[in-house]
Amino acid sequence: MYKKIFLLLFIFCSRILFARTDVPNDFPKGYTPEEIGKRLAYHFVDERHELYSGKWIHYAEVCTWYGALKFAAITKDDELVKLLQNRFEPLFTREQKLMPPMNHVDFNMIGGLILELYRITNDKRYLDLGIAYADTQWEAPANAKPEEKAWAEKGYSWQTRLWIDDMYMITILQSQAYKVTGDPKYLDRAAGEMVLYLDEIQRPNGLFYHAPDVPYYWGRGDGWMAVGMTELLYYLPEDHKDRARILKGFHTMMESLKKYQMPGGMWNQLIDDPECWAETSATAMFTYAFIKGVQNGWLDEKEYAPAARKAWMAMIPYIDERNNVTEVCVGTGKKNDKQYYYDRPRLAGDFHGQAPYLWCAVALLENRID
Repeated sequence: MYKKIFLLLFIFCSRILFARTDVPNDFPKGYTPEEIGKRLAYHFVDERHELYSGKWIHYAEVCTWYGALKFAAITKDDELVKLLQNRFEPLFTREQKLMPPMNHVDFNMIGGLILELYRITNDKRYLDLGIAYADTQWEAPANAKPEEKAWAEKGYSWQTRLWIDDMYMITILQSQAYKVTGDPKYLDRAAGEMVLYLDEIQRPNGLFYHAPDVPYYWGRGDGWMAVGMTELLYYLPEDHKDRARILKGFHTMMESLKKYQMPGGMWNQLIDDPECWAETSATAMFTYAFIKGVQNGWLDEKEYAPAARKAWMAMIPYIDERNNVTEVCVGTGKKNDKQYYYDRPRLAGDFHGQAPYLWCAVALLENRID
């Protein structure tokens, strides 16, 4: 009898000791991350390439590809992994001209996808190519502009622009390089860059203007900062010199986002404007940050887990019968005109929206203990 009591106590204590904070994940049929991820990932396989000016693979496609690959890996869907790998294979040969040059923050970030392909397949071609993209993000070319060389001389990426998009484009690539090599220089690069951006452009309320001269909190722009901090915090050791500063920036931003989440669960195209329209790509990015924040203990479970669940439940009805995410704001330049953001066209199936939905599905699956 004593053995039985001891065993029960051991099991009970073990569950407490090893418990993870979770976002409630008992979703109804049609809302489960398995269903949603599969719908969007297989839909992506059949999509045509999205290109910059008809030339190079677009970063939004890269982000969606990365999400689909992560989904395939976590669900152990070998068929999907192979389909996604087959989509890349021609880029080594007949489609090589579609590979982005290594000379811009948006172009280099394809290296993050390539390094994820290496991690899953162990094919060294991906390692060599992905690391080249990671290293050239820091190695200023001979024809770099004076301001680009100045950033490099200070130890930052020569591709630094202090644009909010960069804090995903740079950090995801450098974090992936760290993940596959274990070399701390990549993590130090990403962390130092993030601290620079936080110090320079984060507002007192934790959010970010679309640009210093454009005082509007545009949803997807802030979304890049949210997911960039989330990805980086996951890899930063507790004793890293920049971790406390980044975590502080993350907390301040999440508190503000919690405040501006609409009653139905979505966030708007202009985050702090309750009259503006609900936008899906930003909502998915903020939801991802909430999910991972709760899982890793950076955010209070009681406060943020219900908000993450409410957001996920609100997001799914925006997927149409063709597996396209609707109400996605088109790519948006900076303009000091509030009506401009109201009037931006909304697309269905734009990769800017497909990608963060996939990230959320993966995050919710990572939440499970099998």
